[in-house]
Amino acid sequence: MTELVQRLDRGRFEVHVACFHREGSWLSRMESHASVTEFPIQGFARPQTLAQAAAFARWCRARRIAVLQTCDLYANTFALPAATLARVPLRIGSRRELNPDKTAAQIALQRHAYRCAHGVVANSEAAAGQLRLEGISANRIHVIPNGIEIVRYDARRGVRPVTTIVTVANLRSEKAHEVLLHAARRLAARHRALRYLIVGDGPRRTELMALATSLGLNAQVTFVGHRDDVPALLAQADLFVLPSRSEAFPNGAMEAMAAGLPVIASRVGGLVDLIEDGRTGILVSPAEPPQFAAAIEELVLNPERAFALGSAAHDEVARRYSFERMVGAFEQLYFTQLAAAGSRAHGRAGAFRNAQGRPEHRRETAA
Repeated sequence: MTELVQRLDRGRFEVHVACFHREGSWLSRMESHASVTEFPIQGFARPQTLAQAAAFARWCRARRIAVLQTCDLYANTFALPAATLARVPLRIGSRRELNPDKTAAQIALQRHAYRCAHGVVANSEAAAGQLRLEGISANRIHVIPNGIEIVRYDARRGVRPVTTIVTVANLRSEKAHEVLLHAARRLAARHRALRYLIVGDGPRRTELMALATSLGLNAQVTFVGHRDDVPALLAQADLFVLPSRSEAFPNGAMEAMAAGLPVIASRVGGLVDLIEDGRTGILVSPAEPPQFAAAIEELVLNPERAFALGSAAHDEVARRYSFERMVGAFEQLYFTQLAAAGSRAHGRAGAFRNAQGRPEHRRETAA
């Protein structure tokens, strides 16, 4: 979403960003490309949330927002109904995960919010399938995979030993970092030179660090926390492992492929779309440390195969997943859907008339 905000054509769009809390490690990056407005809430069940939703609706009207693009469950639930109240001409929801950690109530609330959307963008066929299971009609679902800036990643040249293993993912339960740690424990006696970099932060950090200690892995495993220099870290590594039990379309795995790293990942969700098993990576059963350990050891013992997998992965990502393709797909979606909105509701005032101008006219877009 950050890259989309940065890259939308400013000749055609003026971009505004709304958030719940104006903080975080990427705030400065966002502020350098768009205005950022805060609508603080502390939970959907609190009365003040309705007041913030009303404030957001007024904000949309004041800025004559033509397109609303939400980006996750909480934004979908909050912003889509409020933008409907504000009569925003085009409202696009998002599905970027399979909701493994969400409650039934949260999923139901989001499903109701989707009724306020003209369409929902899924970032993978797996996410689109989940939307269909939740009752979203197929003609309202648009699949736009994540993009990547391939030139930021230095693809490795030549075969080299596999000694440094990296994973990049938020430290949340669905990422199943414990599977990698248990696999590392199985390999420790035979491969003492292996080192593991766990990149990312989240609510499980203390728990996972304690597990690494209890498994006797402190000398091999380093928790590096949140980093903005992921391409540099990937350049130092030889193998990427993602043991998630649920994934829609993981940026971390795609970035590793762009860097020419062989990827070992769970056979779940969007990873099946991203990785061709045996050609651009290795897929194994989720929650199976022995299988992960065996796949890691195979590449440690056969660096030529590791290099071949990484090279094929780099070429595949460069061919299919550029940011230009992703942003172009979003822009085309917005204009196509705005035209459809015009045919449905010809004659509306305010933001709607502005949205129906010639293509060179700028649209106010909120993310």
